[in-house]
Amino acid sequence: MLSERFLTTVVRTMTKDQLALNPTPDITLPDPEPGRIYTLYAHVPFCERLCPYCSFNRYPFREEVARPYFSALRREMRMLAERGYDFESLYVGGGTPTVMIDELCETIDLARDLFSIREVNSETNPNHLIPAYLDKLAGRVQRLSVGVQSFDDDLLRQMDRYDKYGSGKEIFERIGASAGYFESLNVDMIFDFPSQTKAVLRSDLERIASCGCQQTTFSPLYQSNATMRKMAATLGPLRYDRERCFYEIVDETLAGGDAPGFKRRTLWTFNRLDGESRSREHLEVDEYAVAYEECVGIGSGSITHLGGNLYVNSFGLNEYRAAVEAGRLPLLGKTELSRRDLMRYRFLLQLYALRFDKRQFRVDFGCSVDVGLPAEMAFLRLNGAFATDDANELTLTPRGRYLTVVMYRQFLAGLNNLREQARANLPGPERELLFGDGRPAA
Repeated sequence: MLSERFLTTVVRTMTKDQLALNPTPDITLPDPEPGRIYTLYAHVPFCERLCPYCSFNRYPFREEVARPYFSALRREMRMLAERGYDFESLYVGGGTPTVMIDELCETIDLARDLFSIREVNSETNPNHLIPAYLDKLAGRVQRLSVGVQSFDDDLLRQMDRYDKYGSGKEIFERIGASAGYFESLNVDMIFDFPSQTKAVLRSDLERIASCGCQQTTFSPLYQSNATMRKMAATLGPLRYDRERCFYEIVDETLAGGDAPGFKRRTLWTFNRLDGESRSREHLEVDEYAVAYEECVGIGSGSITHLGGNLYVNSFGLNEYRAAVEAGRLPLLGKTELSRRDLMRYRFLLQLYALRFDKRQFRVDFGCSVDVGLPAEMAFLRLNGAFATDDANELTLTPRGRYLTVVMYRQFLAGLNNLREQARANLPGPERELLFGDGRPAA
C-alpha cells in the first residue's frame, strides 16, 4: 500500500532526526513538579533466552550479575525518593523481571514503602507461570503481562522459545491456571512473522479467545538495524505487504461483529468482554507510555520522559552499577524534543489510544492541531483516517487505525535505534546485541 510505504519512510526519517542521543556529562533529572502524576518504569535486562527480534537492553541471565543489579536498582529508587519524586504506578519490564522472583518481590515491596504506589504491573515469561512464582506475585502485582508471541510450535522453535518456555499447548494451560491470581492477566502476542500464515494467526486468535486472559496485545513485528540480520536468518526477511491484512484479521476477530468477545482499548490492545470479565472492560492498557506522558525510568538502558526531554540511562551493567554506588543517577545522555516533536508525540500516543483530544491540545500548545501539525492532519484526512473530526476530538476509521499502527510501529523501531546509539558507546563485549544462549549474532 502506497500510503503505508510513505508513512514508514516519513516516520523512519523523523525518528532518526528526533531520537538522536546526545551523550552529556554531568546531567541530572529536573526536580519533580508539585502535583504532577508520574509513573515509574524499572528495567530488568536479564533473560534466560534472548529472542532474535528483541532490541531492548538485555543480557544473558547469570545470578552473580543479576543479584547486585537488583540491589543497585533499589538504590536508584531511593535516590529518586530523596529527590522528592512520588509515583502512583510501577511498571517492571525487561528482559524478564521475574528471572529472580525474590529480588523482584523485594524491589516491589520497597517501591510501595517509598512511594504512593496504587498498582504494580510486571512482565514475565510463560515458564514462570507456576505456583512457586504466582503465589509470590499475587497481591504484589495487580497486572501481569506474559510474553507468548504465538501458540504455534513451529514459530516458537524459530524464535528459540520452545525448549525453554514450553509448547503452545503447555503455555495455553498455564495461562488458564494463572488468570485468577491477578486483576488482569495480559497475553502479549505478535503478528506478521514472515513464516506466519493466516491459518496460524487465526489459530492463535482462537487460543486467545479461550485461554482465560482478561486482556491481549497483538503488536506487529518490527525490527531495528541491530536485529535485522538475525531476524532474517531465523524468521525470514521482514515484509510489510501482508501487515494490513493480518492486522484486520486480528481487529475484526477480536472486536468486530455484532457480539465481539473483546473491546478495543488501543489499536492493538483488547479487553475481554464475555462472562465474568465483562465488568472489567475498563481495564487500563498494559503499556505505561499510553497512560502517562511523564515517566521516570530506572535501571540499565531505561528511558525517562520529563519536561520535553528523553533521558537515557547507561546501558552497560558495570557502568550503571558504578554510578549508582557512587550516589549518582546513571544518566548517559539526553534527547531534547522540540515543541513540534512534542506535538507529534502527543498526537501519535492519543491516536494509538483511539481518541485525540483537540481541546486539551489547544490548552497545552496554544494552537489547534490543524495549525500545529498541518501536514499530518492533511495526509490523514486525505486518506480517510478520521471517523470523528469535530471541534472536540478525532477518532479513527478502520483505515485510520491501520495507518496509525504503521506510525506507531515505526516510532517504536526508532526507539530501538536510539537504544542502539547508546549500546554503541559500550566497551568490549557489552556492546554486542546477543541472541539465544548469549552468543554474538553470526
